[in-house]
Amino acid sequence: MRISILEDDPDQLALLRRWLTEDGHDVHGYQSGRDAMKFAGRESFDLFILDWQVPDVSGADVLMWLRTNVSMQVPVLFVTVRDSEQDIVFALESGADDYMVKPARRQELLARVHALLRRAYPREEEKLMSFPPYEIDLTRGEVRRGGDAIELTPKEFELTVVLFRNVGRLLSRGHLQEAVWGRSGDLVTRTVDTHVSQVRKKLDLRAETGYRVVPIYNYGYRLEQIGESASSAA
Repeated sequence: MRISILEDDPDQLALLRRWLTEDGHDVHGYQSGRDAMKFAGRESFDLFILDWQVPDVSGADVLMWLRTNVSMQVPVLFVTVRDSEQDIVFALESGADDYMVKPARRQELLARVHALLRRAYPREEEKLMSFPPYEIDLTRGEVRRGGDAIELTPKEFELTVVLFRNVGRLLSRGHLQEAVWGRSGDLVTRTVDTHVSQVRKKLDLRAETGYRVVPIYNYGYRLEQIGESASSAA
């Protein structure tokens, strides 16, 4: 998962980044509220971890900005020294999903992150994803339409899974890059665009088949469901 952390203490930021990276996540750290908001407006994330007391824009203000301008659904976890009941209630009522008081403990932090991600993206036990007329077999690494297998490269299959797991959600190119290719700094943006184009063509993603890929200029892509075609995951 792709996680954004707002934490102005460089040592604390490095510690949280190490714990989450070792847990298998792609982590982006910011030491100012303005930077966290700037990149949240340019990139998509699966989870936000916010400190409250940062030098410029407070974590509470960043939270309210995220809920107004980015998403009401992406989970937000506060990790802060502020421990009054008033602060905790304010954060939760302003849209935070969970709240931890520092010092953060590794196992507790990871357990809370796992719980938030499970609730927001419930898919750990999936073996077959059904999005009529498409079926995505995660065990066999195969996409079928109307029972017929569609020939995809491994990266095209991974990209297909990411797009269908996030139907209706706008994903930045950087998010897609990390989800499919990892944190590869030398991967050019055009590679993402080319693979999206190939997936669109091979799966015939258009209104008539119930799904279409919508490019968002200078940002990324959103897979949209069209009409009455229902999607579910088994």
